[in-house]
Amino acid sequence: MPLGALNHFTVYTVDLARTRDFWRDVMGLTDGDRPPLGFPGHWMYSAGAPTVHLVGPREGDDGKPARRTQPTGQLDHIAFSATGLAEMRERLRRHDIPFREMVVPRDGQTQLFFHDPDGVGIELNFTASEAGS
Repeated sequence: MPLGALNHFTVYTVDLARTRDFWRDVMGLTDGDRPPLGFPGHWMYSAGAPTVHLVGPREGDDGKPARRTQPTGQLDHIAFSATGLAEMRERLRRHDIPFREMVVPRDGQTQLFFHDPDGVGIELNFTASEAGS
């Protein structure tokens, strides 16, 4: 049984509003419909799909996100294909988000690496045709 496309990933946030604002204002996702799950959160949509699920602190967590201290393995970062390299560089600078830029040898795509407010590693991949922007 082969896997399909990635459905979503979940981030346990320290500051739910701040993390929602990052994924909306910096990453360009939209805050959309979410079932009444009984705990605070947001579903952030990309191209009509709820791609990033944000979970806020739950009652009794003492302000700390649920499962924040439990290991989740060796996950290093989440990568997205993206467009608008020049605009994204400017957005990151405007929001004072440090980033590292790299051009992949041979195929010439440009990659931007940075972190969300909760330390989740993000990689954005832009085609070689955007490298001059």
